[in-house]
Amino acid sequence: MVQIWKCVLAVGLVLSLGSAAAAQDRPRVVAVHQALADFAERLVGDATEVVFPVPAGVDASFWRPSIADISMIQSADLILLNGAGFATWIDRVSLPRSRLVNTSRAFEDRYIVTESITHSHGDGGEHAHEGIASYTWLDPSLAIAQAEAIAAAIVARELAAAEDVEARLDAFRSELTDLDATAQDALSGAQDVAMIATHPRYQYFAQRYSLSITSLEWEAGAMPSDDQITALGNLAKERDARVLIWEARPPPEAIEAAEALGLRSVIFEPWANDGTHYTFIEAYETAVSDISDAVSHSSN
Repeated sequence: MVQIWKCVLAVGLVLSLGSAAAAQDRPRVVAVHQALADFAERLVGDATEVVFPVPAGVDASFWRPSIADISMIQSADLILLNGAGFATWIDRVSLPRSRLVNTSRAFEDRYIVTESITHSHGDGGEHAHEGIASYTWLDPSLAIAQAEAIAAAIVARELAAAEDVEARLDAFRSELTDLDATAQDALSGAQDVAMIATHPRYQYFAQRYSLSITSLEWEAGAMPSDDQITALGNLAKERDARVLIWEARPPPEAIEAAEALGLRSVIFEPWANDGTHYTFIEAYETAVSDISDAVSHSSN
């Protein structure tokens, strides 16, 4: 009986090692935020694993990878960076340069310069924004450029057949172009409506559609304090704001407090972090529609 169990364990070990080897043989792409991971999955197909390593509930901009995370990332066949100062950890980790792709390099001249702001993100301590707005992909025209950079990198590293990648890129580019046209139309009457966002994520979105969005520094999804609600009310009066954009859905009491100040709430997940059940296109379309509706109702 002992010999039988030894044989069973030996066979199990061989199968386990074989599965691990097969998993390691599969090409891997790592992305520094959820939108890039979504873009890569659209373009590379099923033959390659796409990994977004940041845990749910953690801000991808300021995530600190563990030693195991770093080892996994270093072994990837392709590492997709956003550029524009997004993901501060990449400056502290040794990564293989030949596998790094800065997906926004082609439009660095279009980066939006911001004021340097120091603040805290949950338990991560204090951090400073580097003076460059990072959420480039919220402008669909820039998202197209980032998708094109990803496609070129996939083909260059032979992670998928060039003709297949090009066909997927054409389809995705068409979807993003349609998304941009839809947003242009839906937000055409929103240029004169002042808005407030709970976090500085929407600079490229605002610039693309000529919107006026003033940013706060609230924790995503958290209930604002009484002092923050008071400050929001003062800012809303000062700017004559009528729409409040939340980075993540807050408690119902927070939305009620905003409504009491005359602000209509919209949830616009910027798609940097994990946790949404929508695709990037779906999340964007929903947010644009909700902003359009909020603007329309606030004018009545």
